[in-house]
Amino acid sequence: MKHLSLAARYRPQTFAEVAGQDTVKAVLSRAAAEDRVAAAYLLSGTRGVGKTTIARIFAKALNCEHAPGPEPCNQCPQCRKITQGSHVDVAEIDGASNNSVDDARALRETIGYAPMEGRYKVFIIDEAHMLSRNAFNALLKTLEEPPSRVVFIFATTEVHKFPITIVSRCQHFVFRHLGEDALHAHLCDVLNREGLVYEEPAVRLIARRAAGSVRDSMSLLDQALALGGDNLTADVTREVLGLAGQELFVSLFEALAARDCVTVAELSRRIAARGVDIGFFVRELSGHLRTLFLLRQAGTAMLPHLGLTRDEALCWQELAPRFPAAHLHAAWQMTLDAQRGIVQNPEPAAALELLLLNLALLPQLLPLENLPGTPAALPATDAVAGMPPGRSTGPSPVSHASCTPPVQAGRVEEGGALRQAGPGAARAVRTDAAASAAEDDAESEDPAPARPRPEPPEDAATPAPGMTPPAAAKAESPERQASPLPVPPADTPETDGSVMPTVPLDWAAFCEYCRTEQAEGRPSPPPYLLRQMRAEWTSDRLRLYPGAGQILAQAEKHRADILAALTRYGAGKPVLEFVPPRPHRSEAELIEEFRQRPEMQDCLSLLNATIKHCTEV
Repeated sequence: MKHLSLAARYRPQTFAEVAGQDTVKAVLSRAAAEDRVAAAYLLSGTRGVGKTTIARIFAKALNCEHAPGPEPCNQCPQCRKITQGSHVDVAEIDGASNNSVDDARALRETIGYAPMEGRYKVFIIDEAHMLSRNAFNALLKTLEEPPSRVVFIFATTEVHKFPITIVSRCQHFVFRHLGEDALHAHLCDVLNREGLVYEEPAVRLIARRAAGSVRDSMSLLDQALALGGDNLTADVTREVLGLAGQELFVSLFEALAARDCVTVAELSRRIAARGVDIGFFVRELSGHLRTLFLLRQAGTAMLPHLGLTRDEALCWQELAPRFPAAHLHAAWQMTLDAQRGIVQNPEPAAALELLLLNLALLPQLLPLENLPGTPAALPATDAVAGMPPGRSTGPSPVSHASCTPPVQAGRVEEGGALRQAGPGAARAVRTDAAASAAEDDAESEDPAPARPRPEPPEDAATPAPGMTPPAAAKAESPERQASPLPVPPADTPETDGSVMPTVPLDWAAFCEYCRTEQAEGRPSPPPYLLRQMRAEWTSDRLRLYPGAGQILAQAEKHRADILAALTRYGAGKPVLEFVPPRPHRSEAELIEEFRQRPEMQDCLSLLNATIKHCTEV
C-alpha cells in the first residue's frame, strides 16, 4: 500500500479542522452559509499556512448537496468528488504552467457554460502570481462582470506581483504565520491520533523550526519519525534536523561569560563540522539570549511566560546572573541584527564565528567614535576606556584642535587628576601648551607653589551673563587656571529653553549617555528605541524621524523621558518633534500612480511602453 505523508493524510476537510486563520475561516464559512458569495477571492500568505486547503473546503461548502451551510458534509457525492479532484465544476489550475494569454482566453470561454453537476463553477488558480500581465488583463472584464454561479479563487505567496486592477476586483484575505503554540497543539493532536509516543521538547523543537508553516511542520515530523520510529525524542529530532543540542548552548554561554575565545572558536568549529543548520542555530541563540535577559531582569516571576521545562528553567536561572544585563541586551540585539547577514553570507560558518567572538568580547569592545583623535565623546566610564575601575586618569593630552569638547563630567581629585563622573555636564579640554603657559604665569605672579583647588560647593558662582566659559576662565586667578576647571554638580537646576546647550549636539553621544544611565539603574528612555530614529538636532529644536509607525507610537510614550534625559545631559529644553514615517506602498501601487501622471500618458501611448519596475525614493 502506498505510504501517504502526514501532510496529505491529515489535510483538513472542514473549516473547523484548519489550524489558525480564524478570521478567514469565519468570513468564508458565513458566506457559504448565507449564500452571499463574491465573484473573486484572493488568498495570500507564506507557504504552508492553508491557502489551497481553505479554497478546496470553500468549494465543497458551495457545492455540497446540503448547501447552503457553514461546513461541507464530506459525505455526499459532490463533496467526495471535490476531495478526489474529479469534480467537473471545480477546476484547480496551476498558474505556473498555465500563465499565457491563450490559457486565459480558453478559461474565459469555459466560464460561459453553466455548472453541470454542482451549484457553482469554482476556479482555483494556485501560484497565481506566475500569470503573465497579458493573462491578467484578459481576465479583467471577466472578474468585473462574471457570469452568475462562477467563483474565482486566487492563491499566491507573492501578492506584490499582482496588478492593482486585479486586487481591487477581489476580496483579499491575508493568511498569517501560525504561532509556535498553535503549531505545537496541532502536532500533538496528529501524534495522538497516530498513537505515537513523543517527548514534549521534541514537538516544541519541530514547531519552532517550522517557522509558522503547518506543511513544513508536518514534513519535519515525518522526517524525524523516519529515523525515530514510533518514539519521537528530542535527541533524535536534533540529529535528524541538524540542530544544536542544549549542552552545546550551555557550553557556549559559559564560554561567553568567561570571555574564553579559545572555547568559543572550538565550539564554532564543532557547529560547522556537525552540519548544524546555522540559520536556525542563530534563531535559537537569539531566543536563549532573550530568555537570559528576561530572567536577569525579572527573575523567577518571568518563568511562567517563557514556556520552559523544569530542567531548562534551572539551567537558565543558573546562567543568567553570570552576565550583566547590559551585556545580554546588547548581545541579543547584535544577534537579531546579524541573522539575515549570516544566512546570506558566502561563508556562513565564518560569519557565525565572528558573531560569537564579538559576543564574548562585547564588554571590551570600544566604539570607534570614542578612540583618541576622533571627534566624539569620551567613554562614559574608565572600564570602557580600557582602564581598571577605580583608577584616575591624568589631564587629557588630546589637543583642542583634534577633539571636540567631550560630553563627560569630571571632578578634581587629589594631585590635580581628573576623574570622570558621568556625561551629565561639560568639561574643559585644554592643550598641554595652554596648561604650561598658565602655570608659568602663576609662578611669575605668586612664588608659592600652586595647590589643588578643592571641589566648589553646589552654590558656587556662575560666570557673569554674556561671558562665555573661556572668558570666565581668563577672569579668574592664575592659580585657578593651573588646575582643571571644576564641573557643576549633576543636580544643577534646570534651565529654560532659551539657554544654549552646554554639550555638543551629537545624537550618537546622547544615545550612549542613555545606555550608560540605564546600565547604572537610573531612569532613562530605552536606548534601543533611540537608535532606531534619525535625528536633526539644532540648538533649540530636536527633530526625530522614526523608521516605522510602531517606533513612532513608542517614542510618543517616552516623550517625557527623552526631554528629561536631554535636560540631565546638558542640552537644555529643545523643542522635541516627531516626524511620522511615510506609509509603505507596494510596487504595483507605485507603478499605477506613476503611470497616471499626465506627463507619462503621451510617452506611454507613443512608444507603446509599459512600466516594469518602480521604487520609492
